[in-house]
Amino acid sequence: MPQIAQIADTYSSQIFWLLLTFGFVFFVVGLGMVPKVQATADARDAKITGDLDSAKAAFARADEAEAEYRDRDIQNRTAAQATLAQAKAQAAKASEAKLAVADAGIAEKIGVAEARIKAASAAAMAEIETVAADAARDMVARISGVEASESDARNAVKAALAHV
Repeated sequence: MPQIAQIADTYSSQIFWLLLTFGFVFFVVGLGMVPKVQATADARDAKITGDLDSAKAAFARADEAEAEYRDRDIQNRTAAQATLAQAKAQAAKASEAKLAVADAGIAEKIGVAEARIKAASAAAMAEIETVAADAARDMVARISGVEASESDARNAVKAALAHV
């Protein structure tokens, strides 16, 4: 094979061009491009790390804001319940006062009505005694023909009504 026979003649020239090509590739790619790619990768890693750190900080701030919101919500609810309880107490006191005034008015009306009823009852009893005494005198006169006195008839009626 002629290629193998020529190796000894072109061996040093091929090694020279091989070293020159690899040296050129090493310097261009290794020293020119790799640092740029490495810098880009480092910048990307730094950006990702920064974004993650800022996301963690934002998450922590959000948790703090939520905790503050919950605390304010609890305080507002407590204040609202206290205001509601106070309003209920004031309304109850106002209602009690109105009920007391109404009860007093009703009690006064009941007292007046009971007094009128007692007076009417006493007047009716007096009227009944008078009518009953007159009726008793008339019955005694018709049945027995004897005239009874008004005082006797009235006493007999009072005695009969006392048993009723």
